[in-house]
Amino acid sequence: MIENVKKTLFPNGLTLISEEMNSVRSVSVGIWLRTGSRQERESENGISHFIEHMLFKGTTHRTAEEIARAADAIGGNMDAFTSKESTSFSIKVLDEHLPRAFDILADLVSSPRFDAHDIDKERQVIREEIKMVEDVPDDLVHEIFTQAYWRGHALGRPILGTHQTVGHFTRRSLAYYFRRYYAPGNLIIAAAGNVKHESLVALVEKYFQSPGGPPVPTSRPPVAIPHITIKRKKDLEQAHICIGAPGFHQTHERRFPAYIMNSVLGGGMSSRLFQNIREKRGLAYAIVSGLSAFHDVGCLNIYAGTATEKTREVVQLIVVELRRLKETLLTPEELQHAKDYLKGSLLLSLESTMSRMSHLARQEAYFGRHVSVDEISRGVDSVTPEQVQNVARELISTERLALTILSPRDKLKIARAELAC
Repeated sequence: MIENVKKTLFPNGLTLISEEMNSVRSVSVGIWLRTGSRQERESENGISHFIEHMLFKGTTHRTAEEIARAADAIGGNMDAFTSKESTSFSIKVLDEHLPRAFDILADLVSSPRFDAHDIDKERQVIREEIKMVEDVPDDLVHEIFTQAYWRGHALGRPILGTHQTVGHFTRRSLAYYFRRYYAPGNLIIAAAGNVKHESLVALVEKYFQSPGGPPVPTSRPPVAIPHITIKRKKDLEQAHICIGAPGFHQTHERRFPAYIMNSVLGGGMSSRLFQNIREKRGLAYAIVSGLSAFHDVGCLNIYAGTATEKTREVVQLIVVELRRLKETLLTPEELQHAKDYLKGSLLLSLESTMSRMSHLARQEAYFGRHVSVDEISRGVDSVTPEQVQNVARELISTERLALTILSPRDKLKIARAELAC
């Protein structure tokens, strides 16, 4: 794949990275902060997400309605999100509308109004968002798992915050946090589509001339806690299971064998978990594994939803598959299937300008450079069965497994010995 990627680092620390795609008429541009909920103090939990919401409520130049009208007037598709380690604001438009689109985004992240009345309204909106997570059991079990697994660390706290912390945010606290992090030195601007890098450089120079700002504080790595947590929620129809093990951080040299391991375990419909638990036994509708990777730590996570009386059996079957990864080498056919699945998923996920833009920003945030699709494909192709087995043996062990179950029953107990792998 030919990738026309260029990068500029400005004197104030802002990073611009773009990919020119002459075969399309659209441009996707995003402004990314290198910080998310991980940088929050405990009393600030949820403030990054709160500010993300507030930036759309008005700036010193536009009201909330004017922001929406300005985006609609150019057919713009705006989006934003907050994660553990980043915050993003993006828009996709026709190439001819890039200057206007950039003006909207730059206004959002440069001059929010933080009106007190809007803060009170948005506080209630986010409280309803928190309630929505609490009402969705597969979301809730992951939240409970994460809070227990990274207990005492910001990575373990919810991105949305809590009813209590959200209730304490004021205009002053929001403005202070905004000034601390929304500075050019903490920004990555990424773009992909029918755009010249030089035109983006001119836009950045026009809108982001302020100093870089203070350096972003680094946080200590969390310590994983291999807990067993079983909580009762009476109004459920199923038990929801979350099993976790340590994983690698984003740039780890053995991340590619870990990708293969996860793909074989629960990454698709042909995976071992899906075939052996859903297809052969009919014990679950949803059964999947995934890797969460951050700057310095990671986690392998397995989720299943099953009938309450089948909970123990499903947990035991998951442990069997974890043990099998350690004891038996992948067959050549299984290894090649996993490689093809990963490379195909990657290529399909990068067919839009928005996904290409996000890929550029994430690679810059974690690697400090552009990691090409060809480089990733070579990494996947180089994996051997022995490497996958060695990774499984390193990461998966009885004493390091963590288990969270959300169930309508309150008498279920699972001992550490039942997780023997």
